[in-house]
Amino acid sequence: MNIRIAAFAILLALPASWASADGVFQTIVTKADAERLAKYDQTREEALSEARKSGAAEDLATLEAVLAKPAVSFEGFDMTGEWQCRTIKVGGLSPLIVYGWFKCRVTDDGSGWQLEKTSGSQRTTGRFYTESDTRLHYLGSFFVAGDTPKPYGSGPETDQAGFAFRAKDGTWRIELPAPYYESKLDILEFRR
Repeated sequence: MNIRIAAFAILLALPASWASADGVFQTIVTKADAERLAKYDQTREEALSEARKSGAAEDLATLEAVLAKPAVSFEGFDMTGEWQCRTIKVGGLSPLIVYGWFKCRVTDDGSGWQLEKTSGSQRTTGRFYTESDTRLHYLGSFFVAGDTPKPYGSGPETDQAGFAFRAKDGTWRIELPAPYYESKLDILEFRR
């Protein structure tokens, strides 16, 4: 009988631990970033509209290929390791800019996945938090190569917030709405 009670108590505790794990994001995200994420769909549509109206044909083809990949579950996906990554700046100062490939690394310190862009002049470092099976939150810090990154929550010039999506072909991306600099939407795309 005591074993059944103990097993039942463990089962009752499981949903609470999952809920608290998901609740971590809510305690960390800044008010400004929560508002940016709440306006994600609107910001994304405005940025894509600008790119589709005035972007160069080659860059537009790249953007459309990235966006055409439907989001699939992160379950069973090991994000850790070395990645090639590139930034696509959508809307804003220029309608569309597709940068070349740089180096990124994802590690797991036991509390979740952490990203670090390790080459290029514009860098990011941050963490992922589960929002749903097919979408993760990303909270990070923008910095310039040679500078020490500030911790997330240091202010709008460095704070980054977005959503990560995985594609069936093993690629994935982070979409960052309303970044502080240059564009209306930054897409950071990853491939092995």
